[in-house]
Amino acid sequence: MWEPQERKVRVLVGKPGLDGHDRGAKVVARAYRDAGMEVIYTGLHQTPEQIVEAALQEDVDVVALSILSGAHNTLVPKVVDLLRRRGMDDVLVLVGGIIPEEDVPGLTAAGVAGCFGPGTRTDDIITFTRTKVRRL
Repeated sequence: MWEPQERKVRVLVGKPGLDGHDRGAKVVARAYRDAGMEVIYTGLHQTPEQIVEAALQEDVDVVALSILSGAHNTLVPKVVDLLRRRGMDDVLVLVGGIIPEEDVPGLTAAGVAGCFGPGTRTDDIITFTRTKVRRL
């Protein structure tokens, strides 16, 4: 008897801005892939518009942004706003990188579901993602 397979969670890992360090983004992308999720990695130096267009084209469930440049308070809310303007209200937005604690409430208010700093275990990111995507 044929049974429908559960759709894999689709994650877009994006690097907004001029930040040229992507080791962490690649580690997280691989962790998502190893956890059975489909991963799209945008590569370096993406604009918020490019990230949102890729998210729309790839029909993702999650946009995971990696940012180390300090521009998170500018770039991340713009990505969230553009996602919402394109009708992607159900896309989970996560941020990883150097995010000062005092900036987390503002990012959360902008629509970010989770912020993950250096040293966060990839298992914790995967578990958080699975839990939140199921609630959408």
